[in-house]
Amino acid sequence: MTTTAPATTESILARYAADIAVAADEKPATTLAAFAEQLVTAAERLGAVGINGSDDLETAATYLADADGSTDVTERDVLLNRAVKNLAYADEMADEYRLMV
Repeated sequence: MTTTAPATTESILARYAADIAVAADEKPATTLAAFAEQLVTAAERLGAVGINGSDDLETAATYLADADGSTDVTERDVLLNRAVKNLAYADEMADEYRLMV
């Protein structure tokens, strides 16, 4: 049985920031708060062009914003991991967006 490493701010940014930055039309975010903001922008743009799943990005943004403001380590870890589940198809959505623009 394989286990997945817990999500961290660094792992989330490394995995998703570049793709989301394309849809947000910005440079890749370097903080959790900036990434959450870019997710909202990206979700709006992806939704506007008919890409399915943009609501998952908004949900992830909410989890990340909550995690960024959390002082409880356990709560933060749970929120980060929930965000990652909602980002599962972010790369595919970004690829689809790239083909459209």
